[in-house]
This record gives sequence, structure tokens and C-alpha cells, in this order.
Amino acid sequence: MAPLFRVLLVLAGFALLAFVLRDAFETMILPRRLNGRFRFTQSYYRSFWPLWSGLSRRALSGRRRESALSLFGPLSMLGLFVLWAVALIAGFALVFFGLGSPLQTTEPLRGFGMDFYLSGTMFLTLGLGNAAPSTSLARLLAVAEGGLGFGFVAIIISYLPVLYSSFSHREISISMLDARAGSPPSASELLRRHAGNLHQLEAYLAEWERWSAELLESHISYPVLGYFRSQHVNQSWLAALTTLLDACALLTAATADGCSRQAQLTFAMARHAVVDLAQVFIRIRPLPHTLPERLSPTDMTALTQTLAAAGLPLSLGPAQVERLHELRRLYEPHVHVIADYLALQPPRWIGHPDNRDNWQRSPWDHPPTPRHHASSANPIAPDRHF
Repeated sequence: MAPLFRVLLVLAGFALLAFVLRDAFETMILPRRLNGRFRFTQSYYRSFWPLWSGLSRRALSGRRRESALSLFGPLSMLGLFVLWAVALIAGFALVFFGLGSPLQTTEPLRGFGMDFYLSGTMFLTLGLGNAAPSTSLARLLAVAEGGLGFGFVAIIISYLPVLYSSFSHREISISMLDARAGSPPSASELLRRHAGNLHQLEAYLAEWERWSAELLESHISYPVLGYFRSQHVNQSWLAALTTLLDACALLTAATADGCSRQAQLTFAMARHAVVDLAQVFIRIRPLPHTLPERLSPTDMTALTQTLAAAGLPLSLGPAQVERLHELRRLYEPHVHVIADYLALQPPRWIGHPDNRDNWQRSPWDHPPTPRHHASSANPIAPDRHF
């Protein structure tokens, strides 16, 4: 092998190691979003998610599609760990191969395949004992790879609890929204159910201001959380965030109550979150004129009538309606691009008061299906399919 080619292999190996280590550091340790340069993890998700979601949307429907989409977050994360590990092993293998395979073995096998195998045993700290470095540089590299492999596994082990703790904290608030805003949540139900107690609504909006800030921080630091879906198909972090934005926009534009000040603060934080997260997941600039209308004039009339009947009259003159449209234009385009990218359903403005919430339902609520058997007098067993 030509000396120049050996040098190029060594340089390629070190470049691969530096590239992977930087990407893993920025993904798991550095708590901020980096712009303006290529990131493998970002390209990895933007390449595989459209393929996964596209196949799921075409081949499946209903709960099966949601189940398939919910698998992407955990599986993609495990796949990323494997790719990082394989790339690091390959990087050290390139360095060893460029140095002339300085790892002596009892077997006569040589070549990049053997260097890759020996690199894997050192990185995974298997300690099979069938290789011994023959030079000082090889010994140094062997120790460095073993230490790197041990540290890499330790970081992953510490990374997973942080990730799932953030996910669990996010889902607790989403589950608590069920009884307050319906299933799926809607701004009309959130306001209707708090019409007689606006002081409680004000405190609740303050809690969701903090939730929006925590959502922004956690999902920018760990964007993979955006692909983790909620436990119920009619709930999602985007639906919860949009419901709060809808309710706060309506309170800000159409009420002069003291609750409107907290609604403005919550709206500002939630809007900040949805705009920044839209940049994390997709960088296409949203076009408002191409988006579907979520609140038609007919729905607006029905919304005001529903809230007035519940004891929360709204002042929606031309100026207030225009103000509401201005507030909606600040966040709805970003909501739609995130929903389209992540295959999530934006919430409706108006929820049906007669719809049962998730806490009011169970898989056994369906009536039993009769089963007629000509020669059997046994009691009919209930149908458990749902």
C-alpha cells in the first residue's frame, strides 16, 4: 500500500471520529440549537421521517397508522446510537488499517475487515484477548478507543433518563388537559368549562405559560421528543399548544377581564414555542394564504353563542374580529407546517359538549355483541373488541 494512501486513510479515520463525536456532543450534551452548518443527526431525521411517515400514511389507517408513527421516535433514537457506534468503530479501523494493522493476532487474517472487528472489540470493551498492539501509537489508540467506548455507553445511559423524564413531564400536563378542554382539546371547551371561574382559568393559563417554556427548552435541546407521540390518538403536544394559543388569542381580542393579561403572557410564550419548533422540524417558510381555514364565520357565530350560553359573553365587533385574525396569523401558519410534517391533527376551535372525554371512556364501554348458537344455552360473553 502506497504511503500517501496510508496517510489519507489515517486522516479519513480521524476526520470520521471528529465528525461523529461532534455530532453526538451537540445532540446529547449541548443544550442549544445550532444553525448554519451541516449536522448528521438533523439530516438523519429529515431523511428517514418522511419515508417512515409516508409509508405509514399510505399503507395503514386509524390506530394502526398511529401505532406505526409512534414507533419512529424510540426506534430512530436507537438506530442513531447504532450508527454512531458503527461510525466510531469504522473510524478507528481506518486509522489502524492506515498504520499497517499494528494489532497482532494469533490468526493470519489481515485487511480492513480484521481491523474493523478488533476495533469493535476494543470499543465495546469486550476484551476477547486475541489482539495485542505492536507499537506505542497502537497502544495509545487502543486505550483511547476503549475509554471512548466506555464513555459513549455511559453518556447514552445518562441521556435516556433525561429524555424520558422530559417526555413524561410533557405528557402529564397533556393528560390533565383532558378534563379541562375535552378530548380532543378545543378552545371552546376550555373556555366553556371555566366560564364560571375565570380566576381558576387565569391560574391555569399561568401554569401553561411555564409548560410552553419547558416545551420550548426540552424540544430544542432534544428535538427527537417531537416525534414521541402521546398515549391517546386524540391527544398531542401540538394540539395542546394550539388549544392554548386559540383560547388566549380569543381572550386577548374579545374580553377586557383581568384574565386577558395572563392570556397575553401565555400567548406570547406559546407563540414563541411554536415558531421556534417549526424552525427545528422544518425550515420551509409557512404561507398563510395556502392554509386551510380553522375558524369560519359560521364557526365564529357558533363559538360566541356557545360561550354566551355558558356565561362567558364575548365582545366580537369588527375591531375585535380583526384583532383575532391578526393574532391567529402569528401562529396558525407554523402550527399547520408542524402538523403536516409530523402527521398530527391540529385541534378544532369548537368542540362538541356531548363528546365524552378520555377519562369517561374505557375499552369495555361498548355494548355486548349477541352471539347466537343453535345448540348452546350458555350466557353471551361481552365483545371486547374496540
